[in-house]
Amino acid sequence: MELQEITRKVEVLAKKAGKFIREESKNFNLDKVEQKGFNDLVSYVDKGAEEIIVKELAEIVPEAGFITEEGTRSERDKEYTWIVDPLDGTTNFVHGIPMYAVSIALARGTEIVVGVVYEINLDESFAAYEGSPSTCNGVPIKVSGVSKLSHSLVAAGFPYDDGGKLEEYLQLLKYFIKNSHGLRRLGSAAVDLCYVACGRVEGYLEYNLQSYDVAAGTLIVKQAGGKVTDFSGGQDFIFGGQILASNEKLHDTFQIALSEKFVF
Repeated sequence: MELQEITRKVEVLAKKAGKFIREESKNFNLDKVEQKGFNDLVSYVDKGAEEIIVKELAEIVPEAGFITEEGTRSERDKEYTWIVDPLDGTTNFVHGIPMYAVSIALARGTEIVVGVVYEINLDESFAAYEGSPSTCNGVPIKVSGVSKLSHSLVAAGFPYDDGGKLEEYLQLLKYFIKNSHGLRRLGSAAVDLCYVACGRVEGYLEYNLQSYDVAAGTLIVKQAGGKVTDFSGGQDFIFGGQILASNEKLHDTFQIALSEKFVF
């Protein structure tokens, strides 16, 4: 399996889906939104983009299974599995905030071997495959060299279901607000991870996530020299629902803050 060629094809496909999303955004309104759960939104745009993606991925690696956000196709018992979020940042999209992305990963077992995130409105295609450097629009990227929390910028997300931990999570975020350059909430886990990878932020954390939110971005962070763990420092960050990604130099600092201020 030629991962470089697969990655190239996936980048082209992500841009195709992104073009569809961008065009639909011009005439989109809130009447076209469905609600999967409290504050968990979906539209025909998510579903349409996923159909475009799944159809072509099935041709790129026919033997692969699928994990998709909108359930267009679900086959999880294969050696290779596509993990797809056709529109990561749906709430941003619905409200006209131009920060959302297409996220596509290919897993071999539980290891991600291809990751592509296409940030639609900035036309930035982030990509990596096993053994390669991460790139943005074909140019190699790397995490920042910042080693002091006081010089860092931190990204975080707020889950749809806070698991009854919102207050202590807010205390953790308050710590980062007071001890760093600031806190950013972009509204797309895939974009957050890519911003760690290219050095725009030094760290990103969130909990109660799904595999399709983070699968592609985690590989992009790691191949750019960053570090990704779950909140306890382990490796269950794809399917475990918790993620801490950093530029590596600050990972221990973030980890200590997590262990002291957030019970998970």
